[in-house]
Amino acid sequence: MIFYQKKKETMFCTFMVLEKIMKKQLQNQKDIFIEQLIELLKIPSISADPHYKEDVKKTAIWIENALNHIGCSSVQIYETEGHPVVYGEVLVSETAPTVLVYGHYDVQPPDPLELWESPPFEPVIKKTDLHPKGAIFARGACDDKGQMLMHLKAVELLKKNNALTNNIKFIIEGEEEVGSDHLEKFITDNKSMLQSDIILISDTGINSIENPAITTGLRGLSYMEVSVTGPNRDLHSGLYGGTVANPINVLCDMIASLHDENKRVNIPGFYDQVEEISELERKKMNENGTDENSFKASIGIEAVMGEKGFTTLDRRSIRPTLDVNGIWGGYIGEGAKTVIPSHAHAKISMRLVPNQDWQNISQLFEQHFKAIAPKGVKVEVTTHHGGNAYVTPTDSLAYKAAEKAYKDVFGVVPHAKRDGGSIPIVPMFEKVLETKTLLMGFGFDSDAIHSPNEHYGIENFLKGIETISLFHPYFSKLYEDQ
Repeated sequence: MIFYQKKKETMFCTFMVLEKIMKKQLQNQKDIFIEQLIELLKIPSISADPHYKEDVKKTAIWIENALNHIGCSSVQIYETEGHPVVYGEVLVSETAPTVLVYGHYDVQPPDPLELWESPPFEPVIKKTDLHPKGAIFARGACDDKGQMLMHLKAVELLKKNNALTNNIKFIIEGEEEVGSDHLEKFITDNKSMLQSDIILISDTGINSIENPAITTGLRGLSYMEVSVTGPNRDLHSGLYGGTVANPINVLCDMIASLHDENKRVNIPGFYDQVEEISELERKKMNENGTDENSFKASIGIEAVMGEKGFTTLDRRSIRPTLDVNGIWGGYIGEGAKTVIPSHAHAKISMRLVPNQDWQNISQLFEQHFKAIAPKGVKVEVTTHHGGNAYVTPTDSLAYKAAEKAYKDVFGVVPHAKRDGGSIPIVPMFEKVLETKTLLMGFGFDSDAIHSPNEHYGIENFLKGIETISLFHPYFSKLYEDQ
């Protein structure tokens, strides 16, 4: 097999030689790449907190400089009504395929800070059982700064060797962790500029270095907030206890009723459009799944819980869920204060599967939650954000190219898996740009994304760069041969 680049001079080389070149140069550059990632991780680009607005902007400038460094043209920071989008491109030929690389530079809030073993924005490298070669501990290490940076470094290596065979367009945003509220307008307004043959995202993961996978499915999301209001002020629990509805008690009862005895979501119409997976596909998926004992051990639990009739892997990937993400109300300070609170609140997320429309599910939730409220309280329901589920084809040229690249780097053919997480912009990309997405993630489920002590394996980071650098020539070769 050969790869080639359509320029005035055509360069021929075997993929085997290219792989050796990439591996050697990556080895020579790895310390520099790791230092660059550490530098990026030091910036607290927390998009949810307005206090960090300048840090988010500072990160966008860092990305702008990084795109310029690897030789991108048309590099620009695009302001939105929220946080900026950074764009850059490398165009090699009018006839070459075009890959649109998406990533995000914003991160989740690091709370609770007291549970971090080291400060979240002071990256440290430590060895762990799952990362014997070391992992970088910092907020955003895996989600998504480390995985986003892999793409820039892969393109940098290919360009240095005159081996880049695809047109590359980068779109790196700063609002993914708060719902990408302004991204759809940006891509709609810039639809022509963003046209591509495939969209490439690394914001997912693999089971292990020995058992790599390509994510072929993502669940959708509906994120809600509920408030229950009782009396017009906090009341003395001695004088009023037993005579009025306690908003916290009521909220807990209402939330408890959202699941039945089989742990199914107890909202009318919730399952009406759920995609049912065949027994054969479920069996195949579970053959490549994570060992349940290892799963329990990794998060320190003795037993799993979930919808009756399904495996742990099923529940994490192909079944919809409803979970409370936070609950508060009343007095939570030091010591005691005997009050019946006036208000109680909760944040609730629902992970959705194909055919479930997130806006419809949000409406069903709101209708049901208000309907089950007892007299004596008022209920308010707010929809924050959401997105639909997505399934990517496994017979596309891009998927086949990714399979080849993973096999070269990891030594085994990756299996297809569906993830439980959500990337709401993926179905939105397809709707607006009419382009499929390929999900090439390299993190582990145990990397504590969104949690204290988030980390990303050094080996994962480097193998990700190597795999992506091979994906591009494989994709252009398959594209030309079709």
